[in-house]
Amino acid sequence: MKIHDLSPAEGSRKKRKRVGRGPGSGHGKTACRGHKGQKSRSGASIRPGFEGGQMPLHRRLPKRGFCNIFRKQYNVININDLGQFGANSSLDVKALVDARLVKRESDRIKLLGKGEISYPVLIKVHKVSKSAKEKIEMAGGKVEII
Repeated sequence: MKIHDLSPAEGSRKKRKRVGRGPGSGHGKTACRGHKGQKSRSGASIRPGFEGGQMPLHRRLPKRGFCNIFRKQYNVININDLGQFGANSSLDVKALVDARLVKRESDRIKLLGKGEISYPVLIKVHKVSKSAKEKIEMAGGKVEII
């Protein structure tokens, strides 16, 4: 087989539909737009979800639930994530961002107690779970809430 013998698979290459090019093309006269009506006009565009004046689906469905606009979102870090830091290290938000445990310095951080730690660390976070605080203090470390 040579390169000039290669051809695309049958049916994989389709010709572009050329509308408005005469009656012989099958797409002439109205150019596949039908007769009259809003969609046949030039510049016509109906926004997504518009149902011709009928009450749209997003307004027919009942509202459910509650969205608290004052909700605070926390990035979660577990104790086993602190394994990359050495003993007696001081961990603040900047250190956690540098270690890529948190994306931005503006993010809030919560420390959870999954995992074990055997050496003391000083960690400054926004929130901490009871089990995480116990484990760090048992290892001789300290947790500060900022």
